[in-house]
Amino acid sequence: MSNQPSADHMLRFGQVVIGPPGSGKTTYCKGMQEFLGHLGRKVVVVNMDPANERLPYPCGVDISELVTLDDVMDGLKLGPNGGLLYCMEYLEANLDWLESKLKQHGDCYFLFDCPGQVELYTHQNSVKNICSQLAKWNFRLAAVHLVDSHYCADPAKFISVLCTSLSTMLHVELPHVNVLSKMDLLEQYGKLAFNLDFYTEVMDLNYLVDHLATDPFFKKFRHLNEKLVEVIQDYSLVSFVTLNVQDKESMTQVLRTVDKANGCCFGDMEERNLQAMMSAAVGADFQFGSTLGVQERYVETNEKTVEEEIMDL
Repeated sequence: MSNQPSADHMLRFGQVVIGPPGSGKTTYCKGMQEFLGHLGRKVVVVNMDPANERLPYPCGVDISELVTLDDVMDGLKLGPNGGLLYCMEYLEANLDWLESKLKQHGDCYFLFDCPGQVELYTHQNSVKNICSQLAKWNFRLAAVHLVDSHYCADPAKFISVLCTSLSTMLHVELPHVNVLSKMDLLEQYGKLAFNLDFYTEVMDLNYLVDHLATDPFFKKFRHLNEKLVEVIQDYSLVSFVTLNVQDKESMTQVLRTVDKANGCCFGDMEERNLQAMMSAAVGADFQFGSTLGVQERYVETNEKTVEEEIMDL
């Protein structure tokens, strides 16, 4: 009698990639698929977005075989938002189709490329229920919540991002990794008010409120911002990992964080493949250390920034 677990009882690991439109979810899935492929993992990308028409990666399971946003909008006369909600509810009602498609891929690592509509992850239940069912099918998943890093350059938007991230973490109910994406483009949006660790570790946000109060428009909303910041800090759940999808060191950091979250073991063979890849010459697809360089520049100015804050007070 074989001691090997059956396909129905085998643990399968993966990532549920979520985030607002334009945060880089599909680009991340493509980059992570290639990165994991170099490490020796068999990766299957599951397109969960019925509005995704041109996929840049090989897709193992595609929701468009079941339902598409265009068909729903034309047939039911719904707008883009209502149509997308209907599509996810339709997928939830047809989970047997999803199960049959996933069973075609055995010992693989899964990347679920999800839609960008924020309400799907803050108060609508379809994605949450689908993830709960995946857990019953022995999937061990972590939510990877991508947020465009340029929001760090605008304190008001960053507070909004923190609220959205916290709401998503509480609603989706998965091990959660928040990621600041597009770090290679961060400096195009201007200099940050504080060092990068302030944003990734979500430190004392009262400094952010004080910084906002220097703007006459936001000064009158100081009490509201203080209360929002108080909620975020009371939960003490939100922090971020930085990501540049073309940077090997950055991708490694994100992968290790996600593996800790979903319990996937980083095997010896993968470690050897990673060391070989990191020691290889720089190619066209990946770069070394560019994200780290951005972080170091802000860390180097940390003491000066703190000193200026003290002088201002």
